[in-house]
Amino acid sequence: MKILSKRAFKACAGGVAISLMTLQLGGTAFAQDKVSVEWWHAMSGRLGEIVDQLIADFNESQDQYEIVGVNKGSYAETFAAMIAAYRVGQHPTLVQATERSFLTMLYSDAVVPVGELMEQQGYEIDWDDFVGPVADFYIVDETPAALPFNSSTAILWYNVDHFRAAGFDKPAETWQELETQLYALKEQGVTDCSMALAGDFIWSMVEGYSAINDYPYATKANGYGGLDTEYIFNTTPVVGQVERMKKWVDDDVLQIAGQGLSPTQLYTSGDCSTYIASTASHAAVESGAEFDWGATFMPHEEDVAEPKNSNIGGAALWVLKGKSDEEQAAAAAFLDFIAKPETQAWWSGETGYVPVTNAAYELMQSQGFFDEHPTREIAILQLTRGEPTENSRGFRFGNSDQTFAVMNEELQAVWTGQKSVQEALDASVSRGNEILRAYETLHAGK
Repeated sequence: MKILSKRAFKACAGGVAISLMTLQLGGTAFAQDKVSVEWWHAMSGRLGEIVDQLIADFNESQDQYEIVGVNKGSYAETFAAMIAAYRVGQHPTLVQATERSFLTMLYSDAVVPVGELMEQQGYEIDWDDFVGPVADFYIVDETPAALPFNSSTAILWYNVDHFRAAGFDKPAETWQELETQLYALKEQGVTDCSMALAGDFIWSMVEGYSAINDYPYATKANGYGGLDTEYIFNTTPVVGQVERMKKWVDDDVLQIAGQGLSPTQLYTSGDCSTYIASTASHAAVESGAEFDWGATFMPHEEDVAEPKNSNIGGAALWVLKGKSDEEQAAAAAFLDFIAKPETQAWWSGETGYVPVTNAAYELMQSQGFFDEHPTREIAILQLTRGEPTENSRGFRFGNSDQTFAVMNEELQAVWTGQKSVQEALDASVSRGNEILRAYETLHAGK
């Protein structure tokens, strides 16, 4: 498997953790002399602190532009605030938007494609160097619509102490063998909770399950082939996957977090032995887990000899229309700063998100970062595993947040015994396709 290009990149002195201040271009100026633009984002807590440092380093690296970061709450709240502000001409120059909103942003007529902007501003970014499944998601007509920023994928977290107590070195590679381990953990009295169910399990354990095992999720290459795509996951092995999850819930092997609890807390507290979640959970796990923990690749079906790449999550940075040439120039300078290998390596090392370019990945390798933090490499290896197929390339669906809400509602009825798995998935597909048809009608001809 070839992951990287053969280009060589010089290691920067001081390691990956080197301050981004090394990117300074020299000279300082008072902030009021700079072109100031706002970037609305959804990063809070520790991630918010890292974003603040990123912004500060850029602002101090040159004397022309100033980025002002504004946290607008969750992804959904940031997106809603951006739409409301755009309607009255009070929008920011840059906005962070989750991959779920990709098509909405693309067809909004409110964005400047990042590829076009960077070319107009004279920046040369090697888009071919971006990690395949990440770049492929955001590239339309050979031009990136947005800059991948905090990209992630789901991995399997586990309590090493629990697995050793049950006689296992680590989680098994297949769902079937993992199931045996999860039941052993409970039956041997090692834990009362073998796995915590993540809030975004549809992304990781349903969509991600389909991608890794190379199962179709929808027609038209999961939406890449056109807005007339239709969901079909109620006719694939997804049915068996959800039936397996239902069995685990019924047998108290898989625990749904109760009121006031989070799945992450159920894992980091040591209560639950495993947890399937984003690689970006590194920040929470590293700071909160007081036990010997580990992480590994997502499981695959036992009859799948060569599992495919996993699906991406996270968000990208979009440039909005209606801004002056100077403000767009400031946005381009900031995006160029973010795309640099040194910045990407620093960002990945601080957050747990994947480095989105091969150059940054190789830089981190050359500095020995993954030797010291081996679980940080799992996501990038999983994302770049094999050649993407129509089933693993990614998921492009209009108003997918609405479909997620529908699926959560339908599967909640499964967990509580109100519906069978097939009934719930049939309803999810039927209701989801209605959402797709409404989106297709709204954006016909685009």
